[in-house]
Amino acid sequence: MAFSVPGYSPGFKKPPEILRLRRKRARSREAAVPPPFELLEPTPRQAALAAGLPLRPFPAAAGRGGGGPAAAGRNPFARLDNRPQVAAELPDGPSRGRQEAPGPILDTNQENDLLWEEKFPERTSVIELPQTPHISFSESDIPFSESTKLPVDWSIKTRLLFTSSQPFTWADHLKAQEEAQGLVQHCRATEVTLPESIQDPKLSTELRCAFQQSLVYWLHPALSWLPLFPRIGADRKMAGKTSPWSNDETLQHILISDWSLSFTSLYNLLKTKLCPYFYVCTYQFTVLFRAAGLAGNDVITALISPTTRGLREAMKNEGIEFSLPLIKENGHKERASGTNLGYGEEQAISDEDEEESFSWLEEMGVQDKIKKPDVLSIKLRKEKHEVQMDHRPESVVLVKGINTFTLLNFLINCKSLVATSGPQAGLPPTLLSPVAFRGATMQMLKARSVNVKTQALSGYKDQFSLEITGPIMPHSLHSVTMLLKSSQSGSFSAVLYPHEPTAVFNICLPTDKVLDKEVVHKELANCGLHPKTLNQLSQLPLLGKSSLRNVEMRDYIYNWRS
Repeated sequence: MAFSVPGYSPGFKKPPEILRLRRKRARSREAAVPPPFELLEPTPRQAALAAGLPLRPFPAAAGRGGGGPAAAGRNPFARLDNRPQVAAELPDGPSRGRQEAPGPILDTNQENDLLWEEKFPERTSVIELPQTPHISFSESDIPFSESTKLPVDWSIKTRLLFTSSQPFTWADHLKAQEEAQGLVQHCRATEVTLPESIQDPKLSTELRCAFQQSLVYWLHPALSWLPLFPRIGADRKMAGKTSPWSNDETLQHILISDWSLSFTSLYNLLKTKLCPYFYVCTYQFTVLFRAAGLAGNDVITALISPTTRGLREAMKNEGIEFSLPLIKENGHKERASGTNLGYGEEQAISDEDEEESFSWLEEMGVQDKIKKPDVLSIKLRKEKHEVQMDHRPESVVLVKGINTFTLLNFLINCKSLVATSGPQAGLPPTLLSPVAFRGATMQMLKARSVNVKTQALSGYKDQFSLEITGPIMPHSLHSVTMLLKSSQSGSFSAVLYPHEPTAVFNICLPTDKVLDKEVVHKELANCGLHPKTLNQLSQLPLLGKSSLRNVEMRDYIYNWRS
């Protein structure tokens, strides 16, 4: 007995029936179209039929005895990939019996025929799947820039993913001697020069030691149970972690005291050009200190991003001269932010500008009919403009020369530098450096290689990848790419994941003179960097407010986009 229920359709109980009807209508439409006069490339299914090879029956059809009308009710979710290899396919594909991880569009129960048919409908040609999907961009995307060298990127990366047609097994399971040699090479700043191409990277001890050397960085404070980078937006990751100093003022004082000594040690190394650069990562902003000679500047520079009006006012009250490189007014940089003027002098400048802006009204004789804004309105409008850029890349602050030492003292004594509540309460900022300093702990970036099988028309193809995670600083990125250039025979691709608040560090700063590269290299020869890496970091930044996102090397030529 059947009941009639409004809005109920019994046809929805049988999706295979609907799929079969749709395929039937599609085939009838194809049959109605006259064939073209040119020869067409057959699909794998058509080639198999033409060759007289039997196709494996689908599970649903086999259950009904196969063949005849029962075949029309086959399982639409069965796979076509288990059919025998046909002559139209390439014979060099790997064996089906290999126990490797399948591609992303295959499932484990081998019932993915629908995906396969949707991917390759019966048409005039078959298109091969891309080998490296992550670097395939549409025509609307920004094109790659081609060069023999990568542009300098001052942002901190959190993850690098390299892919290549050649394996990365040489980067795994370093021997104890190779690991120790790599650490010694880092501490002694040993310069390693590799050949352009290494025939067997897995047997190259020099390559494996150099790879270990490129993964080293220095950190303070070092608490193994806490993720100390990134600090901006890290409350969720730190929630629930043990922090005995959060309610202990004595312990907090000890932590800050040790941190101040480490911070001062880093600045002294930077000043004497024994450290090229370092980062100060707080829970609200990040500071990049660079030695004189890097990024085209002849003095020490410090970039702070993002900033707030309160922080800028506090810096101004401490007598720190700074500028906002990305903020311009009337074609000139904001004067009040870049100079250490008193309030009376700032007010005089504002009044002078206001008088000039209304001088044309007097010439027309209508100055009495226009209500002139008062000083308070002008000040409120200016403050609103300053607040609107808070926490944005445009709020980046530049400090140069002797003012960086004043900034050092300001940051050491700034109480708001350390969070007073939440998971980061009482925890000093993170110091990141490419070289050792007082109180620092040696840390290693994490690296692992993965070999997978990806689906292709000829079967499965090898896809090799190398993943590196951690606070990846500019020198590490350059060192790793130099090693891969040799180990992968000048052919690899990479996806880079930057810590977004640090992308603005790539802006090109105004310089007073062009520096002599030979003099720069001679003065920074003992800073702990490879000469080629030092040469790259001394270049003028070209990326602006963005950072490198994708890098591809083909035949030793870089293609990159930001």
